[in-house]
Amino acid sequence: MKVLVGNKIVEREEALVDIEDRGYQFGDGVYEVVRMYNGKFFTAEEHIDRLYASAAKIDLVIPYSKEVLYKSLLKLAEENGISTGNIYLQVTRGVQQPRNHIIPDDFPLEGVLTAAAREVPRNENQFVVGGTAITEEDVRWLRCDIKSISLLGNILAKNKAHQKGALEAILHRGDMVTECSASNVSIIKDGKLITHAADNLILNGITRQVILKVAEKGKIPVVERDFSVDELLTADEVFISSTTLEVTPITKINETIIGDGKRGPVTATLHRLFEEEIVAACGPLVKENIQ
Repeated sequence: MKVLVGNKIVEREEALVDIEDRGYQFGDGVYEVVRMYNGKFFTAEEHIDRLYASAAKIDLVIPYSKEVLYKSLLKLAEENGISTGNIYLQVTRGVQQPRNHIIPDDFPLEGVLTAAAREVPRNENQFVVGGTAITEEDVRWLRCDIKSISLLGNILAKNKAHQKGALEAILHRGDMVTECSASNVSIIKDGKLITHAADNLILNGITRQVILKVAEKGKIPVVERDFSVDELLTADEVFISSTTLEVTPITKINETIIGDGKRGPVTATLHRLFEEEIVAACGPLVKENIQ
């Protein structure tokens, strides 16, 4: 496996992280995950734009232009022979000696870029059958709009869901639903798509943005507003979305069956429209046999 370190592609064994890198010690950095289908990027420009936006919010300078970064990621994917898979990339603030919470005035401004690429096939069965979720109090910080590598709160929630045999943990602050541990969440009620507004309490997912675009195309009304846990549990349909999950239905939350316990018609339509966007950008999708 080959990885990207700075502007060089090297064997994974050659890639080292300094013990005093601020990303390693403080989680001081930002990241993205870009999806590929048929060896072509899907929404790469949007992901790269968001990476630069996240970096700017924490005063972190990415030492490459967007064009150079795009070409480096494409070369990395080609070197690893990725057809359908993910490219994970992150930028940390770099090495500081000695360790110090304060960033000194003379600290180098340019961040440290690393990236890895893996083949990750689509889970077509999951897109149709869906999964279950639990609800969990959202105890994370208040800048969830920054795609920070500091993910301990997300990890604890996701692991709790895993321990209970669920696919995701749907987070809420008091009675207000925000997002999930590793995805966005939306509900369908009376034919309307309802999702939390893209403010500081959620990450404005790239997949979420595509879904809102195709909803308009499919004449599905969209409402971006807060919604409650009770609205979540009494929704006609619930789905989660992310780079890898695409549009995945949630059929049960805690002990509550959502709708009739199967993927609903609006969720199915949204996923069909989402797939059309992939096909338009990357070519035909290879479908798995649904058991």
